[in-house]
Amino acid sequence: MDSPTGRYADLGDMLVHYRDVGDAEDVVVLLHGVPQTSHEWRHVIPRLAPRYRVIAPDLRGLGDTSRPPGGYDKKTVAADVWRLLHKHLGIDRFFLVGHDWGGPTAFALACAHPDAVRRLAILDVAIPGDGHDFSQGGRRWHHALFRTLDLPEALFHEREHLILDWLFEHYGYLPTCIPRADRDEYLRCYRSAGAMRAMFGYYRALPQDADDNRAWLERHGRLKMPVLALGGDRSFGRGLETLQSLQRVAEDVRGGLVPDSGHWVTEEQPEFVSRALLEFFAEPAR
Repeated sequence: MDSPTGRYADLGDMLVHYRDVGDAEDVVVLLHGVPQTSHEWRHVIPRLAPRYRVIAPDLRGLGDTSRPPGGYDKKTVAADVWRLLHKHLGIDRFFLVGHDWGGPTAFALACAHPDAVRRLAILDVAIPGDGHDFSQGGRRWHHALFRTLDLPEALFHEREHLILDWLFEHYGYLPTCIPRADRDEYLRCYRSAGAMRAMFGYYRALPQDADDNRAWLERHGRLKMPVLALGGDRSFGRGLETLQSLQRVAEDVRGGLVPDSGHWVTEEQPEFVSRALLEFFAEPAR
């Protein structure tokens, strides 16, 4: 089934909206963050598509994907992505990229199917359960608010624009880094019934995510596939924290900083991010 911006996959218990661009044999999968959707990859996809087939789904509960009442732990969200790729599209191996909550989702997918993930890239996020404070000692104050039951739903009902605009204006290097038209596209999705509840679910699952990751690492050790870790170097960008986090949970890690970028690296510096991904994917096997 097609939509104006992509396609739909019926997985039985949910309808997943995804973008599918390019016809190359090699596949790149892009997992978005919040309060974004697959729309965040709009500048990256055209740079990757000449060399790769690019799959960018809207994650469980977000964008134009359906909004189940639960299942926002990243193992479950990763399982959604695997069902889309493996069962619906018949894709068995791919390069994998995750930004923001798409990063822990990508990590969970790489843990569950390490032979399927050729290379893993994590953008401006840390991995829950890596031994350090995911919320930076309260600096990322919205984590605690969003994990509070019921209150954020009440605060932002019919005021969704207040929190989305605040995050876009303060977590980027420049307050204008996300243009109004793109904010309106995100707002269209997050105003939909159940969307904010789903978004808060990603944060409320953080303790479970940390427990799941610690348990996996204790059983299997660090990830073995090559990993690229990049963090924005300004404002609320994670800086070198992303690289340091991935070094604790993976063996073969390289990366560093995205210059002149806050948290929204794929939209603030899409050319830099795209070039880094293309170079990383093309590296010869070690």
